[in-house]
Amino acid sequence: MITEAQSMPTVLYVIAAVLFILSLGGLASQETARRGNTYGIVGMVLAILATFLLGDFEGWNLTAQVMIYGSVAVGGAIGAVLALRVAMTAMPELVAILHSFVGLAAVFVGWSSFLHPHSGAEELSKAAQNVHLVEIWVGVFIGAITFTGSVVAWAKLNGRVSGKPLLMPQRHMINLAAVVGSLILLFPFLDAGSGFGFTLLLIMSLVAFGLGWHLVMAIGGADMPVVVSLLNSYSGWAAAAAGFMLSNDLLIVTGALVGSSGAILSYIMCHAMNRSIWNVVFGGFGTDGGGEPVQVGEAKSADDCNHTDADEVAQAAKDARSIVIVPGYGMAVARAQHLVREFSDQMKKNGATVRYAIHPVAGRLPGHMNVLLAEAGVPYDTVLEMEELNDDFPETDLVLVIGANDIVNPGAETDPASPIYGMPVLQVWKSKKVVVFKRSMRMGYAGVANELFFNENTDMLFGDAKDTVQAILNALSGKAAA
Repeated sequence: MITEAQSMPTVLYVIAAVLFILSLGGLASQETARRGNTYGIVGMVLAILATFLLGDFEGWNLTAQVMIYGSVAVGGAIGAVLALRVAMTAMPELVAILHSFVGLAAVFVGWSSFLHPHSGAEELSKAAQNVHLVEIWVGVFIGAITFTGSVVAWAKLNGRVSGKPLLMPQRHMINLAAVVGSLILLFPFLDAGSGFGFTLLLIMSLVAFGLGWHLVMAIGGADMPVVVSLLNSYSGWAAAAAGFMLSNDLLIVTGALVGSSGAILSYIMCHAMNRSIWNVVFGGFGTDGGGEPVQVGEAKSADDCNHTDADEVAQAAKDARSIVIVPGYGMAVARAQHLVREFSDQMKKNGATVRYAIHPVAGRLPGHMNVLLAEAGVPYDTVLEMEELNDDFPETDLVLVIGANDIVNPGAETDPASPIYGMPVLQVWKSKKVVVFKRSMRMGYAGVANELFFNENTDMLFGDAKDTVQAILNALSGKAAA
């Protein structure tokens, strides 16, 4: 029965839940993404307001009230500063570390719910008490995996930990033992008292922390976009579990939305990579299953490929009628997206058709390249997915690969020994001419040699992407002036 004092918070919760659903719908396309973000912000403000209205903080002492309100203010300020200062190249790292906070919060909520049961819990039936204990157990388990897994993902994306998979002997048996062991500990936990029960809960938490660390350490760099998406799903389920523990309907709904959408996105990305999601979760990408990374590609150097310069690329662009630009993480690092858009605008004025090809796992985060191009003001209708452009490459005069590597590797189709074999890629080598912008001959995040660099119709333009694109613009202006 909802009392009069609870009616307003309940209404706000319903409105917030609707706004969160509209937010996810808005984020489904670039044209409505800004509106989707606005829905999400408004929904979160209403959710926080409703939580304060539901809480009986007036009975708390001054110190507790200061801690509650102060934590919201300090946390909001830190979040605002991070959002304003973070570079687009560091956005995947920020998302990963934020996921870890959600997981850790679920762990703390679980511990607190067990040590300080809500009023009236002792009056519940044994079955109802067991259901609540299972909620705590599951919430802490998922939260702990999310926390350490997200921290490892952040460290890999940040370069603090190698992107190569850590393949321990019998790693699958270790993971299975951790899951089965946690399940077995649940049964004595249900019958244990508060003292020994919390000890069992802590033991399971440590096992789950280790499992989360091990799962992500065993995943290679090329799968990190999928990992970030999966961790997003985990954080949603952790939030939903916390909602069950706290009997908070909005937290349950919000967590379920995030968890299910993250799972669906992960499945879509794995399908685009021709990979099983289970292989990503439990496997070590770039391995033959024996524990050592597979060595792919012949030992070739920059001397074996065709070199070019800004003047030659400018002339090729001037002569081209159809141009496709493939952005990658290197473009994000160089922050060259604005100059790339300026280049495409100039080519359009010259009568050329310019389009952007986006691979599902380009960059280090789902949609990373789309966000970069949107930030630079690139028209949405010129940004196309891999499936929309792959058939057009044979009729394309010029392809500019700016900072991308693994997603344009022909070895994914031609080399059965390659760890990325079977992964759908952008077939840029079928075009008339390809120019690859790179700082060096260094391999991509998957650690795989790229056959594209040594094709006859491929030219390598070495240097920082921002500098080389600027040099091309200068060359175009000089030729135009002449």
